[in-house]
Amino acid sequence: MQSNYNCIVILGTTASGKTKLACNIAYYLEGEIISADSRQVYKYLNIGTGKDLEEYCIKSRKINYHLIDICEPTEQFYLHQFCAELNIAFNSISAKNKIPIICGGTGLYIDALHKDFSFTQIKENTELRFLLEQKTKQELLVQLKLYPNELIEHVDLNSKKRIIRGIEVADYLAKDNNTLLKTKLPYKPLYIGIKTDIEERKELISKRLIYRIDNGLIEEVEQLLQKDITHHRLQCLGLEYKFTSLYLQGTLTKAQLIEQLQTAIFKFAKRQQTWFNKLEKEGITINWVNKNYDLQSLLKLIQQTY
Repeated sequence: MQSNYNCIVILGTTASGKTKLACNIAYYLEGEIISADSRQVYKYLNIGTGKDLEEYCIKSRKINYHLIDICEPTEQFYLHQFCAELNIAFNSISAKNKIPIICGGTGLYIDALHKDFSFTQIKENTELRFLLEQKTKQELLVQLKLYPNELIEHVDLNSKKRIIRGIEVADYLAKDNNTLLKTKLPYKPLYIGIKTDIEERKELISKRLIYRIDNGLIEEVEQLLQKDITHHRLQCLGLEYKFTSLYLQGTLTKAQLIEQLQTAIFKFAKRQQTWFNKLEKEGITINWVNKNYDLQSLLKLIQQTY
């Protein structure tokens, strides 16, 4: 019988141990890993993004990985670029009869496995956007509904910013959608999630944060500054880089750095879990395991299912 799945997704909140689990599955089941982390694509951002590249070697065997260290930190890596690179890596791994194992906690990147984000290729319409920003949310909703439903069904109606983007995309598609690259998504994932309760999550995050600070996070950010990466850019590269930048500028003491960064990561992890809950509400089945999972039992489950 042909399997219903052609890839495995390992997800979970930050510090839950996704990389370790993905690498072990890749080792035992002959797989390769595709990172679904929006910051691990950037070179030189190692400690703050938790690349943990040492985990990609098990019993002296290197686990191949993709979508890590593929972009300069001075550049912006966009969702449509991830979708394209994901497809290339997926096809490359599949062609070798190996299992693609997609590992990460960036919600939009996980969504790209079952949602068509072709519209992200559409550039901003500066003139239209200026006009739309003058309107109230109610006026925007009226304008949005002037477009065919198939062009606006994806729009989040709770956010004025997203309504504006929805009108921008619909306006483009209504005029010319021939140049928009659309492909049928090839992914049929088996989802495995590492579940942690709130207290476990906080303990894991706190321990990892102290470890990172003690093992070179601040020095990593200093080296980024020496590479002419500005403090402004650091603010856009994630919480660890934002708060360490503030510390290096003298805005925070070291104690404040730890306290405020820890709190911010707690909130980020909560948002991640909310996103995963949303996946389940959308009909995605996630096979949850706790952090003390039995690897061999999990491997048997995958082999029986995959």
